[in-house]
Parts: sequence; structure tokens; C-alpha cells
Amino acid sequence: MSGDDQEGIYCTVCGGIVPERIKIKRIPIDGKETGIDRLDWILLDVANMNLSSEEEIVDEILKRVRRFNYVPSKRERAYREAFLREYRRIPPFEKRERTLRA
Repeated sequence: MSGDDQEGIYCTVCGGIVPERIKIKRIPIDGKETGIDRLDWILLDVANMNLSSEEEIVDEILKRVRRFNYVPSKRERAYREAFLREYRRIPPFEKRERTLRA
């Protein structure tokens, strides 16, 4: 591993992302473990938007997830359900901490 805050951290062998720096969360979607890049970050950002309905919340999560991940249109419903389930698991204190750090 090499690099610094300005260059970023990269593997000295392959030049790619160092495995411990990857931010992929694995969640069950339709019974199959699926990796979603940056999901924790996305969920906290959406939580701090203070959206009122679950439909708005999951729409925003899905929109943001698609920036970094492929979501098959045929399985969108299953993805939406999984994202909402993960969103509901965020403890209230984490939402407040994120607001205080921002």
C-alpha cells in the first residue's frame, strides 16, 4: 500500500484500490447476498434529508445507488425493499452524529 492524502491510497503491486479501503456493503436482496458500493454513506445522506414518506426515501436511495452500482430493472422492486429494510436499521444516534459532523 502506498500514497498519501493528496494522491490517495493505492496498491503498490497492481495500482488499484486497496481492499480495506473498498466501501461495499453486502446485503440480502431477494435471498441473495449482494454487494452495494457506498450504501452506508448513501443511507446516512438520505436519512439527513428528512424526507417524509417511505416512497420518497427509497426513490432517493435508489437514485443515489445507481450512480455507483448496476440495479437490474427486473429486480428493482426487490432492491427497493432491501434498501428500505437497511434504511430502517440506522440507529437514530448515527443520523444525529452525521449531522453534527457535516
